[in-house]
Amino acid sequence: MTDEAPPAGGRARPVILLLVAAGIILADQATKALVVANLEVGERAPVIGDLVQLWHAQNRGAAFSLFQGGNLLFIAVTVIALGMVVYFHRTFRERASWLHGVLGVVLGGTVGNFIDRLRLGYVTDFVSVGFGDLRFPAFNVADSSIVLGIGALVIYLFLADPDRREAPA
Repeated sequence: MTDEAPPAGGRARPVILLLVAAGIILADQATKALVVANLEVGERAPVIGDLVQLWHAQNRGAAFSLFQGGNLLFIAVTVIALGMVVYFHRTFRERASWLHGVLGVVLGGTVGNFIDRLRLGYVTDFVSVGFGDLRFPAFNVADSSIVLGIGALVIYLFLADPDRREAPA
């Protein structure tokens, strides 16, 4: 690493991160509000037959309904996750702008569910995929954002990260 200043485009990267995060938070909170306004807790509405349903669920666990009842633990994990986003944002400050967009996706999802936990004590989930009683745990926009964002970061770090490539012999 050098003492050189980051390229001029580097100034836009915090803006990219924050705008993407704000978009995810707005989409997450708006979709949850629509579900709450239109479906009773436990009520389901088919979207694509039995395969995809809207299902109003109150999740007191982690993403995809795992580890029910540990709200304080999840708040602590959220604070750690926010710290990790800040760490990666700083670490990637001279890298491609799209990486900061991906971090914004993770940040937006994290904050979207955090808002629910602080305000309600649970997270509203509403997407149910499966057949009959064989269903993937219900999820929401925030859950999807976190999983897709972290997945993209893992792929980048292990397959595309220029620092991981070996120098030619």
